[in-house]
Amino acid sequence: MRNKIFIQRYHSPCGEMVLGSFGGKLCLCNWTVEKHPGRVDSRLQSGLKADYVEGTTGVIEETARQLDEYFRRGRKSFDVPLLFVGTGFQKSVWRQLLDIPYGQTTSYGAMAARLGMPEAVRAVANANGANAISIIAPCHRVIGSDGSLTGYGGGLGAKKYLLRLEQERQDIILL
Repeated sequence: MRNKIFIQRYHSPCGEMVLGSFGGKLCLCNWTVEKHPGRVDSRLQSGLKADYVEGTTGVIEETARQLDEYFRRGRKSFDVPLLFVGTGFQKSVWRQLLDIPYGQTTSYGAMAARLGMPEAVRAVANANGANAISIIAPCHRVIGSDGSLTGYGGGLGAKKYLLRLEQERQDIILL
């Protein structure tokens, strides 16, 4: 008998997402329309020996609540337990994403250098593209070394939306 990854849809202001949990941890926060369809799903299901089952869990509900706060600009970081499923290298890249501060960006080259592998820019970019926990592990904060917006699993429109959300002034008072 296979394990279960519970999944639930989440409607974000910049696109439809799927949240998934396994063993009390968030393993999926991914776009339903993505650049490489099925790649993340296949890796999760084979790596966890699990099938997707529609349903909710406490972790999914808490993630949705925190995402709602994030999109209302009431949250700058997340505190749900995460489960990264991938190679050791991919996991090291994804953990590094968690250190990029809200409202700031970094480049693939800078990430590769921080990993002690300055020549691994393309591998870092590929690992970013394989991130299953978008927004929470903020791969949208990684841009080209020339400042250009490069590919994003949820599309460049979603990436632009998220970066603008984080960079707009927080101190504007509406009367």
